[in-house]
Amino acid sequence: MSEQQSIYLDNAATSFPKPDSVYSAMDHYNRHVGAPVGRGAYRTSIELQSSIDQCRKLAAQVLGAARPEEVAFSFNGTDSLNAIIHGALKPGDHVITSDVEHNSVLRPLQTLKERWGLETTFIPANQQSIVDAVSFRDAIRENTRLIILNHASNVTGAIQPVFEVGEIAQKAGVLFLVDAAQTAGHLPFNVSQMPVDFLACSGHKGLMGPLGTGLIYIRSESAERVSSFRQGGTGTRSEEETQPLSLPDKFESGNHNAPGLVGLRAALEYILEKGVKQLRQHEQELTSCLLEGFQQFSDFEVPGPDRVESRVGVVSLVNKLVEPQILASILDENFGIQTRAGLHCAPRIHHAIQSLEYGGTLRFSPGAFNTMSQIESTICAMNDLLHSFRS
Repeated sequence: MSEQQSIYLDNAATSFPKPDSVYSAMDHYNRHVGAPVGRGAYRTSIELQSSIDQCRKLAAQVLGAARPEEVAFSFNGTDSLNAIIHGALKPGDHVITSDVEHNSVLRPLQTLKERWGLETTFIPANQQSIVDAVSFRDAIRENTRLIILNHASNVTGAIQPVFEVGEIAQKAGVLFLVDAAQTAGHLPFNVSQMPVDFLACSGHKGLMGPLGTGLIYIRSESAERVSSFRQGGTGTRSEEETQPLSLPDKFESGNHNAPGLVGLRAALEYILEKGVKQLRQHEQELTSCLLEGFQQFSDFEVPGPDRVESRVGVVSLVNKLVEPQILASILDENFGIQTRAGLHCAPRIHHAIQSLEYGGTLRFSPGAFNTMSQIESTICAMNDLLHSFRS
């Protein structure tokens, strides 16, 4: 199967392909610039710094941050989440999170639990894999410092009630961190108008930038309530031995991923040109087609919300007779369809949708560059696959 014939449906892991401008920007940096960010007074370094500043402004625009300095660069979504989790929590604290979370949240919390006894409460998800906002309110204690909630599940695509939970956290004076790995670039939202203290996301998924890029939104009023997770050179206040407290330097130490960030800038320009609402509409059309096609297969269960408006472009299938890894391998080898099989680094949600004992799910996640004909071909391939199994 040639590369041209492949159908890539693993955009929840990382978007592919990227906009052509992303490749061009990165190639130009690697061949003609090569300088570090914020470390030189020569022309190419100054021009690069200007490009990175523009990337930050574009990121703030896409996320709806009030000020560009409220956006810090990281190396991926996991790095962003770790920066806030490790920076905000102290011995004696209590955290409320959910069964929808990714291991990028679960494992840092478990590490702190083992290290110094962090207390945690997990809010369960219903059969649609959606959490109840009121349950977060009921779980708040005197020592609750942080609430963490995934904006949308990377297993079922279910969009969670982050606004409602954020209002509960805000009223209680508890910090609120949103994992937007599956929604940044996919859903139009405005963090400055949301009850959110911190938002973490990767730059390489819905934002369509290269791997090795991530973003952290830090509301200015909440910045002093979280310590820097990483300390080192920032190119500013170099005479001081302590990490700068100003944003974004407080959360940015060491050399930036310069080729990644110039690529991310190009990706953000592409998103703003196309419009998040238009990209969302395209995603919904593809997702709706997948849902309608898969729901006719009685051999599979399709966990998550029935309404496409209640989910992002992630559709998972559960089969109680065939492991998802086998199905994914057949789709790849026989049809050139690239999907994701397994637990998707989010083990707790599989208890809610009862897929853990069956090896997890077979996940299809369309992106901005998939076409309706590719989705229709995928449904036909699944139909052929099922017929072969039945016979």
